[in-house]
Amino acid sequence: MINTFKTKIFRGLRLFLLTGLVLTTILTLVGCIEQSQSNTPDTNTKPSGIKTKVLRMGYQQAGDLVRITKVLEKRLSPLGVKVEWAQFAQGPQLMEAMNVGKIDVGAVGETPPIFAQAAGAQIVYIVGSHRTENSGKGSAIAVPPNSPIKTIKDIKGQKVVFQRASASHYFILRALEKVGLKPSDIKVLSIPTVESSAPFLSGKIPVWVTGDPYLALAEKTGKIRILLTAQGLDSPGGYYVGGKQFAIDNPELLRIVIEEIDKIQHWSQSHPKETVKLIAPYQKLPEDVLELAVSRRTYGLRAISPDLIQEQQRVADYFYKNGIIPKPLNIKEATLTPEEYAAITPPSISQK
Repeated sequence: MINTFKTKIFRGLRLFLLTGLVLTTILTLVGCIEQSQSNTPDTNTKPSGIKTKVLRMGYQQAGDLVRITKVLEKRLSPLGVKVEWAQFAQGPQLMEAMNVGKIDVGAVGETPPIFAQAAGAQIVYIVGSHRTENSGKGSAIAVPPNSPIKTIKDIKGQKVVFQRASASHYFILRALEKVGLKPSDIKVLSIPTVESSAPFLSGKIPVWVTGDPYLALAEKTGKIRILLTAQGLDSPGGYYVGGKQFAIDNPELLRIVIEEIDKIQHWSQSHPKETVKLIAPYQKLPEDVLELAVSRRTYGLRAISPDLIQEQQRVADYFYKNGIIPKPLNIKEATLTPEEYAAITPPSISQK
């Protein structure tokens, strides 16, 4: 009886010890797993320089290779950032949308951000477009082939069609000045290029200030005579512009955006035929038209620098001098600090 009782005690003790050992092992494993998980990076955690979950990009009617190739989506999706795209007829419409908070970043010429700043928009210049001696070939002041107008001076008193506050606005003013004419010497009809293309091709517009790809389309159809191109125009060129607070809050995101835009532009420069094939389905224009437009593009980006800011200031001063904007502007108020530009500008971006 006593032996049987002892046996039961030993069995109970052994079961207790075994159970304790198993429990200890389980707890140890759980602790190891939790420790391992705490040491594993969370791929859904955004870097400190990215506060947004959505990047809202604006692009113009002429199309955008960055959007088509989805290079931003490929870089930003793993960081938990979605990219949304909004299309606009031209730069002024894009800047208006940015002013009311509908988009975060967009590409425009030198003129739209000046008008936006004059209207009180809280914007900043993010990065500039590289310019060469061939820049401006894709913009022109033109007339129908049989027009009696032979020179820029002959457009005095004529209806001239272009989008106010667009890059064409600065172009036409500089062209008039060179031949001794004033802005009041022409009758301006403000119509986006995408809407004025068909009327011009049908001969209903006497003087047209336009750009590619619609300029290339008119050339290929033989329904245009160019009076002057913007080649050699003293313009700083285009920019990517962003909402000021968005830029301050998301430096690492903008660094990625600038890097990817610059890379795809340089790729396009080296692969013009492939570029045409990519954009043709979106542009809905003949490939020979797009080949001409692509051949005249300027590729690559340049960093925002004191020299570039001064170039843009000169354009703003010119608009004020001619009474186009109501007050003088300080372009520096639409810029970031040197430290903030250093944070968003990749080392590969040229300073010139």
